Amino acid sequence: MDVKQYMQTLGRQAREASRAVARADTNQKNKALLAMAAAIERDSAKLLAANARDMEHARNAGYDSALLDRLSLNEKTVAAMAEGLRQIAALPDPVGEIDDLKYRPSGIQVGKMRVPLGVIGIIYEARPNVTADAAGLCLKSGNAAILRGGSEAIHSNQAVAACVKEGLAAAGLPDTAVQVIETTDRAAVGELITMKDYVDVIVPRGGKGLIERLMNEARIPVIKHLHGVCHVYIDDRADLAKAIKIADNAKTSRYGTCNTMETLLVAEAVAAEVLPKIADIYRTKNVEMRGCDRSRAIVADMKTATEADWSEEYLAPIIAIRVVADMDAAIGHINSYGSQHTDSIVTEDYSRARRFLREVDSSSVMVNASTRFADGFEYGLGAEIGISTDKIHARGPVGLEGLTSQKYIVLGDGHVRG
Repeated sequence: MDVKQYMQTLGRQAREASRAVARADTNQKNKALLAMAAAIERDSAKLLAANARDMEHARNAGYDSALLDRLSLNEKTVAAMAEGLRQIAALPDPVGEIDDLKYRPSGIQVGKMRVPLGVIGIIYEARPNVTADAAGLCLKSGNAAILRGGSEAIHSNQAVAACVKEGLAAAGLPDTAVQVIETTDRAAVGELITMKDYVDVIVPRGGKGLIERLMNEARIPVIKHLHGVCHVYIDDRADLAKAIKIADNAKTSRYGTCNTMETLLVAEAVAAEVLPKIADIYRTKNVEMRGCDRSRAIVADMKTATEADWSEEYLAPIIAIRVVADMDAAIGHINSYGSQHTDSIVTEDYSRARRFLREVDSSSVMVNASTRFADGFEYGLGAEIGISTDKIHARGPVGLEGLTSQKYIVLGDGHVRG
């Protein structure tokens, strides 16, 4: 296969399909989404069989447990894919919304209309559910999509893609509106991120190496986050029962996700009381603890944390723990070592909570909640296409609105400028 020619063909088809999708009305798009969901539920056994092939190959190739966790599908996750598509169908259609329509002194009306971005290229590793999420979000927001999943998930992604194409056909939309790249050749990524004539934005979902490559090589705007160094800070005015529950969930509900807590910060006034209880939970769940000297003085079996640990995204049952003087020190630590992804404070002090929300410079900032809520599904977006830690265009979980832009519209009645 000539990869360059293949990718150029996909690009041309996507650009043409994007015009048809942009014209499609809400009912047509929703019909496609519901048909995709029905096909995924019907073909659940096929999807699981395809995923089993991928899992076998991944284990034989020696992939780590975090990737295997992201790659794995089961009946529950397949059902969640279908439910995600139905939730997207139930969401308001952002395309064509007009905001801030106002009369100007000249008599014209000026407003903004929400419009699709065009063609979105999505590059992701492992997670087969991204194929369904991305297809649904791009379609509902009026965009065409070119999806490039990892080679480790090739069978799973193609099985989901077949359901997506069936849904598009059921609604009379071109099946090229969502194209899943069929080659595992890494050169396809290099082509996709430089096809300025055909692709309007790139959304990567993967490890640090993938994001760094795209940052260096892409010639198209990229919506991205580099890594997720997420924090929970237990304040000295926290409800400690809440704090223990949140510290447990934020770290141990899943280890391989970008919204998993990697560093726990504890105010010195409550550290001696709360850290041993949290450490007992982590020991039970075989989480390796790496602590500062003050943490280790309270929990003796912690390993010694190095400077590198404070900025590490483990994606594994490992956590860094630091005792800090107060909230100022916690905020300083987060803004120095964090990745501007998701950070949470546990406190019953309203003023401190408000300060934390204002001063922590991350895409999601939380009060008395686990960082694991930083997710498009949990935020009511139906699903997400990724998380952005950029400050321009989209920030945080990127849903329908993040996949659109706005253009100015002007309404007149024969008005001319004097």
